[in-house]
Amino acid sequence: MIKLGVPSKGRLMEETFSWFGSRGVHLKRTDSKREYAGYVKGIQGIELLLLSASEIPTELNEGRIHFGVTGSDLVCEKVPNWGQNLEAIKYLGFGFADLVLSVPKFWIDVDTLDDLDSVAEAFRKKHGFRLRIATKYHYLAREFLKSAGVADYQLVDSQGATEGTVKNETAEAIADITSTGETLKANHLKILDDGLIHSSEATLFKSKSAFFSEKQKAAASTFLTLILSD
Repeated sequence: MIKLGVPSKGRLMEETFSWFGSRGVHLKRTDSKREYAGYVKGIQGIELLLLSASEIPTELNEGRIHFGVTGSDLVCEKVPNWGQNLEAIKYLGFGFADLVLSVPKFWIDVDTLDDLDSVAEAFRKKHGFRLRIATKYHYLAREFLKSAGVADYQLVDSQGATEGTVKNETAEAIADITSTGETLKANHLKILDDGLIHSSEATLFKSKSAFFSEKQKAAASTFLTLILSD
């Protein structure tokens, strides 16, 4: 059986089910909403695995699933140099969101990364510790800031409600995912003019690490022909 991993809940799961269904591959959950189990209709040889979207990149990288749908932001964060073990088969046209660097709106003189670099240096001299940036995207944020030459900062882990960390005074800035920017505005934050770290989209990935028997290769070929026919 070919193992297909898809998000187990939320809009990303619903839109994934809809995308495959419109192409004749019908993904279904079992009747129990508490059970993360499902099945596939419309094609033989495919096993559906309902997983956390954040788990799917690692499962693909380790070869435990053959195909998976998740956000490109999660793949880039969880699997540096992901192109070695993963292949992006299809960008699915939904799940759009931007990973951005944001600062307090009242920082009227901070609009670019160069401005942030200057403020960060002054902040350390004044407070005796480095400016804190809250995020769960440690790898992407670090690489982005490194490429911009920003050095006087520290990353603070935040696995939820990241926008509130500035108000709660546990961070001075954030690097977080946003779809509309409304939550940032509600928390009196602004995106730096050059603060786009990554534009994410739901994507179908194939594992290069997974073993494919001849039977599985045939099933994968049939699967891809069906869903990519448009």
